Amino acid sequence: MDTDVILTNKDLDKLHEVDFMSGAAILVDKPLEWTSFNVVSKFRWAIRHHLGVKRYKIGHAGTLDPLATGLLILCAGRYTKRAIEFMSQEKEYTGTITLGATRPSYDMETEIDKEYPYEHITREMVESVFKGFIGDQMQQPPIYSAKQVAGKRAYESARKGTAVELAPCPIHIDSLELTAFSLPELEFRVVCSKGTYIRSLAHDIGKALDSGGYLSSLRRTQSGPYRVEDAVQIEDFVQSLHSEASI
Repeated sequence: MDTDVILTNKDLDKLHEVDFMSGAAILVDKPLEWTSFNVVSKFRWAIRHHLGVKRYKIGHAGTLDPLATGLLILCAGRYTKRAIEFMSQEKEYTGTITLGATRPSYDMETEIDKEYPYEHITREMVESVFKGFIGDQMQQPPIYSAKQVAGKRAYESARKGTAVELAPCPIHIDSLELTAFSLPELEFRVVCSKGTYIRSLAHDIGKALDSGGYLSSLRRTQSGPYRVEDAVQIEDFVQSLHSEASI
């Protein structure tokens, strides 16, 4: 396509001008506890109702976990063919790592399974450890992930208590910045390649600090050139689309 159709929060008053059958990418600010599939389903229903059709293709370009918020790019109509293009873009996240404990899921989904001391950790130690994670590396995905193992999602087996083995994956971390230090919490900003599990990064940072660590909050703030500040809120989009259809 000669001109990209990227729908942002500045386009809510002109959705009637959008050719949804030709397609568009929609920047969405995913709320806490929504799955990426929940978001896709909501937008599919809204656009189908708007167009008066029974079927409509729409998907997302890069999953966000239910406990994460922030930028989720939806590919609607013919833009579904461009999902890989959007997925391959570099990502930026902000979040919080809680030290002194581990959880099997590496985030807040599961209960604490072990506690560790963290009083020995200094800001200088954290900044030094952060530097060690910058660059190319192999990362072990969390067992509570959507990776396929023997035809099943890894998290399905993990939730049943079945052991799964996941091969390390190549990733690249462009930058990793400590933005606030208040033990046991570390606030951070990271810019990384597609396929990077921030939960695994949090777990590995805790281990590198001779402690434990898990991801207690996460927000995707950017994907390629697209920022969460420009994303639509779900209900705003749905209401705007409905209002346009009523004119």
